[in-house]
Amino acid sequence: MKQRILITHCIGLVFLLGNSGTAISQKSINEWQNLFDGKTLSGWKKLAGTAEYKVVDGAIMGTTVMNTGNTFLVTEKEYGDFEMEMEVMIMDTTGNSGMQIRSHYDPAGQNGKGLVYGYQVEIDPTSRKWSGGIYDEGRRLWLYPGSLNPPAQNAFKVGVYNHIRIECIGNEIKTWINDIPVAYLADAVDARGFIGLQVHAIGKPEFAGQKVYWKNIKIRTNGLKKKDFPENIFVVNTIPNHLTAYEKSNGWKLLFNGKDTSGRKGADQAEFPQKGWKIKDGVITVLSSQGKEAANGGDIVTRNQFDFFDLSFEFKITPGANSGIKYFVTLSEHNTGSAIGLEYQVLDDATHPDAKEGRDGNRTMASLYDLLPANKQPRFLRKTGEWNSGRITVSPGNHVTHYLNGVKVLEYERGSQTFRELVAESKYKIWPHFGEAKQGHILLQDHGNEVSFRSIKIREL
Repeated sequence: MKQRILITHCIGLVFLLGNSGTAISQKSINEWQNLFDGKTLSGWKKLAGTAEYKVVDGAIMGTTVMNTGNTFLVTEKEYGDFEMEMEVMIMDTTGNSGMQIRSHYDPAGQNGKGLVYGYQVEIDPTSRKWSGGIYDEGRRLWLYPGSLNPPAQNAFKVGVYNHIRIECIGNEIKTWINDIPVAYLADAVDARGFIGLQVHAIGKPEFAGQKVYWKNIKIRTNGLKKKDFPENIFVVNTIPNHLTAYEKSNGWKLLFNGKDTSGRKGADQAEFPQKGWKIKDGVITVLSSQGKEAANGGDIVTRNQFDFFDLSFEFKITPGANSGIKYFVTLSEHNTGSAIGLEYQVLDDATHPDAKEGRDGNRTMASLYDLLPANKQPRFLRKTGEWNSGRITVSPGNHVTHYLNGVKVLEYERGSQTFRELVAESKYKIWPHFGEAKQGHILLQDHGNEVSFRSIKIREL
C-alpha cells in the first residue's frame, strides 16, 4: 500500500514538473527579445551608404554625412510577423529618418552602390509631420502618408525620446507613436525581411552631423495579438477588392466585388451595358473607342445613391487616356454624351490636350473637373500603366476633399458662395443648382479611352 502511494506521488511529481517546464518554455517563447544589447552593434550590419553609426550612452547614434545616399543599419536576421517597440529621438526639425521592416537588399542597385527596399515607418520632424506614416523605400514610395490621420500628426516630439510601436501580423501593418495610433496598412507584397534603422541622405553641408538615436529596441515574434485601433481611422488597403475585418466593422462596403456587374447599370440604361466594358482578373475596364465620349458602352453608375461618404478606389490609365469618377450624379439632365456630376478627373496630364484646357489646371488629374485644380507634386503621381489610388470624402457639412495616392490635393465646400461662383464660370453654368443635389449616384466615365478600376469601396458617413 505504501509502495503504491509512493509510486503515485512520483508520477504526480513528474507530471507537475513536466507541466511546469512547458509553462516556462511557453513563457520564454512569448517573451520580448532585445535586438540591441545597449553596448555593441552585434547582430547588425551597415548597408547602402557611408553615414556613421555607433553606440553612445546605451543608444545607437546615427550621424549624417555628405556625399552618400541613404544609409541603413540592418539586422542580420529576417522577421515575418512581429510586434516591435523602441525609443527614437531626432534632434533637428530639418532631419529625416525611419525604421525599415520586412525589407530587403539588392547589392547591384543604384549602379552598384546597393539598394535597400521595403516598408519604412517614417520619422519626420518637419512641419509636414508625417511621422509614423508608411513609405515603401526604393520601390513604390508613399503608401500611408501621415496626413491620412490628422489627429496623430502631432504625436512625435523633437529633441526627446518617442515611444514607437510597430505591429506586423499577416498582411496588416499598424504603427503607434507615444501610444497614439497612426497608420494602418493592408498590403501583401512582403511577408518577411530584415529590420533597419535609417540615416537619411542630405543635400547641404550645413545638415552634416545631424543626429538620430534609437534605444530599447525589442521584438516579439510569438504569442502575437492584434492591438485594437480606435474607430474610423482610414486604412490604406492595396489588396485588390478586399476589406479587412477592421474596415468591415467601421462600415466599409465594396462597390465592385471584382467578379461581376452587381450594383451597377448603364447611366442611360436599365441594365449594365452589353458592350464597352469588361471584367477580368478583379478589374473593371472601360474599353477604347478612339476617344469618342460615351460612344461604346457609355457611363456606368451605382444603382444606389449616396449623400455623405468616404469613397476610395484604384485606377490605371493608358497613354493619352481621359476618364473620371463622378459623384452626386442625378441623371436628371438627360445629357447627350457623358452624364453630369461633380467629377474627380482621371487623365494622362502629360499627353492629353484637356490638361491644358480650362483654368489654372482645373482639368488635370485629381482636379474637380473644370472647377478646382488639384495641388499635387509630380512625385506623388504614379506612371501611366501603374495603379494610382484616389479618394473622395463628403462630410455631413458638405466639406469635400480629393486625395491622390494618399495625399490631399484639394478641398471645397459644396453649395457655398465660392463654389457657386466657380460653377458660374464653368461649363456647368447651364445646369441650375449644379452639384448641390442632396444625393446622387457614383459614376465611372466612358470617355472613349481604356481605363481600369478596382478596389472601389465606400463608407457612408
